[in-house]
This record gives sequence, C-alpha cells and structure tokens, in this order.
Amino acid sequence: MPLPPERRLALVTGSTSGIGAAAARRLARDGYAVVAHGRRVRNDAPSLLADLGAIDYIAADLADEAPARHLIAELLARHGRLDVLVNNAGETMRIPHADLKAATPQIWRRMMDVNVIAPWVLIAEAEAALHQSAESGRPACVVNIGTHAAVRPKGGSIPYAASKAALHHVTKLLALTLGPTIRVNGVAPGLVDTPMTTGWDAAIELWNTKAPMRRMARPEDIADLVAALVANDYVTGEIIIADGGLNLT
Repeated sequence: MPLPPERRLALVTGSTSGIGAAAARRLARDGYAVVAHGRRVRNDAPSLLADLGAIDYIAADLADEAPARHLIAELLARHGRLDVLVNNAGETMRIPHADLKAATPQIWRRMMDVNVIAPWVLIAEAEAALHQSAESGRPACVVNIGTHAAVRPKGGSIPYAASKAALHHVTKLLALTLGPTIRVNGVAPGLVDTPMTTGWDAAIELWNTKAPMRRMARPEDIADLVAALVANDYVTGEIIIADGGLNLT
C-alpha cells in the first residue's frame, strides 16, 4: 500500500541482526517507515517486524543481480516510494593476509559481488525513485556501510578490505554524480559486537586495550551515526570512521 506523502520510507539491507537491525530500529524510532531485508524468506517475519518497528520484510540474496533488482522493484510495487537506502548487507571472510593462495579468485569475486556490486545495483535501480523523493523538498539519502579496514591495512582478509575500499570510493563518486537531489555517504565501523565478530578474541583484545574508547562498538553506536547522516540534508560524500579512535594509534 502506498504511504502517505508526508511519511518517508527507508530500506535497510541486511537488517535481521547486528548493525542493520540497530539501524532499522533507530530509523523507525525517528519516524521512518522501514522496510527490512534479509537473504532468506522468514517464517517469523511478523515477530521480526515487531522487534524492528518495520512495516515490511522483503527477502533477496544480494549476491545475485536479479534478486537485487527485484528487491527494489518489489519495494516500489508495494509502497510506491523510496527516500532512504542503507546498504548494510555485506559479507566478510577471515583469511590471514600472508596466505595469498587462500584468497582465491572465487573469494575475491564473492566479496566484490556482495560488498560492491550489490550496493551499486540497488542504487542504480532505486535512482529514479530517490530523485523523485527529492521533489518533496528534501534530498534523498544513501548510506553505505564500509569498514575502517578500507582506510588502513587491516581487516579479516585482503579481499574483504579491498572490496570495502572500493565501496568507499564508489560512495564519493556517486555523491559527486547524484547531488544535489541524492546525498551519498558512508560509515566505516571498526570492530562491532555482532554475531559476525563472535570469537574474534584477538581483535576484541586490541580494541579493549589500544582504542582510545577501550571497547568495540555496539550496533547502536553505528546506527546513531547512520541516523545522523540521514537527518542532515547537507552532508554528502563523506566516509565517517567509527572505530573508537583505533585509527589514531
């Protein structure tokens, strides 16, 4: 069902847990109609929506181009608009940087497909709707979730860090290309307390002892930053590092 003209709609990809879930909850509290997304069809979608404060859930495996395109088409068919796109869905893989052969071309392609090409496809498919959103008097907004490992030689693997570095650069190029009607920014978290980082004991110790804030981030810390970028109608082309100051060391 199309939304009333005054209610803005936000799609948060990868919003079933971690940063994505926190971002969905925060934007819902800020008054957005939030569409949640996950890779698979969920039998518990009603309870998930209640937990997130979201109005809808759409499943799509963003590693493949066709489902990514379908995600935007289905959203627009159901709700008639898109004002905010948070490209949070991503994938990482832990491979020692010195083990070059372990970082196979297949892994490289997977990291690029999920972390760079999928956000690109979603933005391209949503471009017309986002431009139309700006006719309301506010620019539309895209927030891409990168990583601090894209700006310093760290990260779970070289393919992961490189794919996110590419996403950072795409963010700046698109900000230059799509303004003033669409703003494009990025958030580059360091270690975040999510299911993805369970068991990363050495990294947790690093943040607890070396980062000025002496802890890794909570998902809500990153969600607050996403919400701030969504709320500010002037900032574009920025990559905000959110690693508790570890990049200073």
